[in-house]
Amino acid sequence: MLQLQIKSDSPDLEIVQNLVKAAIESEIKSLQRSIAKTNKLLIEFETKYQISSEFFLSHWTAEDLEGGDEEYVSWSGEIKIKKKLTNSLQKLEAIEYVTQQLPI
Repeated sequence: MLQLQIKSDSPDLEIVQNLVKAAIESEIKSLQRSIAKTNKLLIEFETKYQISSEFFLSHWTAEDLEGGDEEYVSWSGEIKIKKKLTNSLQKLEAIEYVTQQLPI
């Protein structure tokens, strides 16, 4: 679990917390859209070659693809991008918000 602690001596603590939550929710939605786009591209490769991306990474080389190096770099790049995006999304979705009103 990841805790995001917001402390303030301002009476606007709830407003600040809502702004932070909204910004993080916006980033979550952006990551979800990016993952969907990446998934679409991965499915196109997987459909074209009738193999999973995992199998591709562990068993295939650029010589196995019609598009050679360029297609290999594109496919493997999309796999790496998806992993990075998914990791970031999981971290943001795990955030627990903790607020503390400091004495004035």
